Amino acid sequence: MMRQIINPYTHQVITKLPDTTQADVEKAIGRAYALRPSFAKMPAHKRATILARISALIESQADELAMLIVSECGKPLKYAKGEVSRAVETFSFASDVARTIHGDSFSMDSARGGVGKFAYTLRVPIGVIGAITPFNFPLNLVAHKIAPALAVGCPIILKPAPTTPLTALKLAEIAKEAGLPDGLLSVVTGDGDVGHWLTSDPRIAMITFTGSDAIAEKISRVVGIRKAVYELGGNAAVIIDETANALSVVDKIAVGAFAYSGQVCISVQRAYIHRLQYDTFKTAFITRAEKLKLGDPQHPQTDMSVMISSSANERVSAWIAEAVASGAKILTGGRVENDIFLPTILEDVPTTAKLIQQEAFAPVVCLIPFDDFDEAINRVNDSPYGLQVGVFTSDLGRVMTTTERLEVGGVIINDAPTFRVDNMPYGGVKRSGIGREGVRYAADEMTVTKLVVIS
Repeated sequence: MMRQIINPYTHQVITKLPDTTQADVEKAIGRAYALRPSFAKMPAHKRATILARISALIESQADELAMLIVSECGKPLKYAKGEVSRAVETFSFASDVARTIHGDSFSMDSARGGVGKFAYTLRVPIGVIGAITPFNFPLNLVAHKIAPALAVGCPIILKPAPTTPLTALKLAEIAKEAGLPDGLLSVVTGDGDVGHWLTSDPRIAMITFTGSDAIAEKISRVVGIRKAVYELGGNAAVIIDETANALSVVDKIAVGAFAYSGQVCISVQRAYIHRLQYDTFKTAFITRAEKLKLGDPQHPQTDMSVMISSSANERVSAWIAEAVASGAKILTGGRVENDIFLPTILEDVPTTAKLIQQEAFAPVVCLIPFDDFDEAINRVNDSPYGLQVGVFTSDLGRVMTTTERLEVGGVIINDAPTFRVDNMPYGGVKRSGIGREGVRYAADEMTVTKLVVIS
């Protein structure tokens, strides 16, 4: 079957690709499985050198890669360039990890039975990695699977999103140019069938998946007792208390909410603002949203362009209509113009609405006033998700309170929850995922601790 890869802004066909067959998937896995022992024995400095070369080649082809991202997923050019820059760092971090990952030694005589013995641990590669990535970061989320796997000596089979496979295929070409031996990285393209063939093969030692919690549930039923890391979605919140400067945070929250049309798993979806700050923030935030430059993602000044598909527009429109029918008010946006879903701000959204409880993955923010800081924390936690939260406050006591009480993987103080750099641990709790990414942390997930005891 030939699949058309379509530019979501122009609606033109970029290219056509054949879907990977089941035989192709099995061949790629078999080749990777056979290469496990030799790759595990490759000296760390050689893996590090290859990763550093990949980083340098990405940087040297930055403009080409950015334009490929723009055409594949409709991401505005300035954000596509940022993604390429991050991928350069991701592979650079991985080069460092390849040189430094290690086990530990420890005292055995702290236990009576350990007297006279010496012990240490090794971090050994878990085996072949099966990776599945989404459309919204077709380069850097792919890098977050490939880079740590290669750093620790794990062959990897990658299935990118069916709408955005071209950037991943280009990255595989770059890896080969950097000297990565054949068979250690394979890219298989297609839809859910390809993902099933990949995840169900027992030769895959670990699955690393970024996407929706609904798909993660399906994968978990197939994976069984094999290891899996899930980086899933969220309905990220910010808290702005009465000690924060409401006007000074508007730009950060606007970027955190509307960059790439909110198609980011840590995009601001819920904003809890102290009632003393609410009207000031609301007015400024609406003004900022309405000044965003919308249009052609290739234009260097564009802030927002199209979402990935018309069906995404339809879904969000239905969610907004549901909220309005239950009493919500649209303050700005709430509709599609020229295929672009306008930046949308609502208030009085019922707590049971999909826009509050589920992941919108769209340029939609719900404004919610609060009177008591504990109330705000409780309302943030009243969610099936827990990825990252932004807290704007100048009260150190509240900083400590939020870090203790918020049920999330990351608490970002005085910045939007969208903040991420690629060497930090990243992941969530509840339905936002299991395990952690960030190169060193992903590398730990992809290794097994082996104990050695010497008598």
